[in-house]
Amino acid sequence: MSTLGGISVIFDLDGTLVDSEPHYYEAGRRTLAEYGVPDFTWADHEAYVGISTQETVADWKRRYGLRAPVEELLAVKNRHYLGLSGASARAYPEMRKFVELLAGEGVPMAVASGSSPEAIGTILARTGLDAQLRTVVSADEVAMGKPAPDVFLEAARRLGADPADCVVLEDAAPGAAAAHAAGMRCIAIPYVAAQADAPEFATAGLLLRGGQEEFTARTAYDWLVRTARAS
Repeated sequence: MSTLGGISVIFDLDGTLVDSEPHYYEAGRRTLAEYGVPDFTWADHEAYVGISTQETVADWKRRYGLRAPVEELLAVKNRHYLGLSGASARAYPEMRKFVELLAGEGVPMAVASGSSPEAIGTILARTGLDAQLRTVVSADEVAMGKPAPDVFLEAARRLGADPADCVVLEDAAPGAAAAHAAGMRCIAIPYVAAQADAPEFATAGLLLRGGQEEFTARTAYDWLVRTARAS
């Protein structure tokens, strides 16, 4: 049996496994520019980190008074995003090491993301992470996106795991809240440094305030070992 006992690990994708937020920002900027909103900034984008793509464009429609249907906005944004990420998606090196470490021990793993199934598939294939991460849940497949726990609970169901035995890796406050609501432990790696003090991150079992610059595969693995021994 693995040193990690019966633990299963569920990864958020964007900003956690892969450095894709710049692509999501640029896709959003291009989409909004097409619909007459020319000044969408990175600071505007940061407010949507951790929120599903569908809920993001629905909020744009309200906020900017867009007449186009949500489905149309979603399709345009996904088209821009797939064009950008399909060419240059990059996995964080220490996250790749962590996935490989867990795979070597046979730890059940899944991806639970607010992105569309097509976007998730493209990113995992482009980075080669699809070889180890075969169980995938999109927020499009459940009733509610993060901060609701639906995507994480569905990932646990597909893994055949008890939520109490699952550990989530997340970069955003809504995701940390979703993990807590699902009854799962969380390793939090804040993508937006200024959000590290968000109350949602206070529920994390391990909070790496420095984000990806502080994260190492060994730090996360050692924490999992200690968690497994304590449970």
